[in-house]
Amino acid sequence: MSTITAADINKLRLATGAGMLDCRKALTETNGDFEAAIDWLRKQGQKVAAKRSDREAKEGVVVAQTTKDNKKGYIVSVSCETDFVSKNADFVAFVKSIADAAVENNVANIEELNKASINGLTVDALINDKLASIGEKIAITHVDIVEAPYVASYIHGAYRIGVLVGLTTEADEAGKDVAMQIAALNPLAVSPEAVPADVVAREKAVIVDTMKEDPKMAGKPDEMIHKIADGKLNAFFKENTLLAQPFVKDAGKSVEDYLKSVNKDLKVIEFKRVALG
Repeated sequence: MSTITAADINKLRLATGAGMLDCRKALTETNGDFEAAIDWLRKQGQKVAAKRSDREAKEGVVVAQTTKDNKKGYIVSVSCETDFVSKNADFVAFVKSIADAAVENNVANIEELNKASINGLTVDALINDKLASIGEKIAITHVDIVEAPYVASYIHGAYRIGVLVGLTTEADEAGKDVAMQIAALNPLAVSPEAVPADVVAREKAVIVDTMKEDPKMAGKPDEMIHKIADGKLNAFFKENTLLAQPFVKDAGKSVEDYLKSVNKDLKVIEFKRVALG
């Protein structure tokens, strides 16, 4: 049996929002398996905080911007250790200059961005200089890219969330609206079909196991339970896929309905969202 450390418990608490004792119990019951512990908490009826891959650096600056023709967009995230630095205007300007370099040099990844030049110095060298001057560890943590016929960008929460949305046709206001939706509700994918199969399977397994433990479902055949679980997945898709979500500016319509009302040919191709926290 694996040893459960205080660090393990704290990591689960931060990822789920559950209490320390519940997190210890979950890790103990699952022999320290982090993902299984999250599912264990959910099966106990706890509403845990959403676990997303974009929850990485706690402090830093995220910048989202596009090329002048709006055909390509970049999200650049630079981490630091304290909010004192992240809220500093000079540091924000520094990160913006790195994002500008990403656009101007058409970089493909963090490695290429570190090698890009700003006023004769590489980004990597400038980061080392900044590190020496502020006394904190800083690093580029994301270079995310979207290419499409039209890309909209949005920065939310004092440079804490950056969003790019790739659309089939130009739509400045609608693009910003959809980007704001993504920033606020953090969908997993554009549509149910785009949700990874392993995520769907995991979600259904949690639903099925929870139903089997419900006394009201005692004696019900597996076929019926799985059919009901398939229905419950629709609620999961409505909450977690962009096009099915209620539109934040008009909950009476979905995001897909909103896009059709703007232009019947307007569709979301892909999106990227990076958040600190």
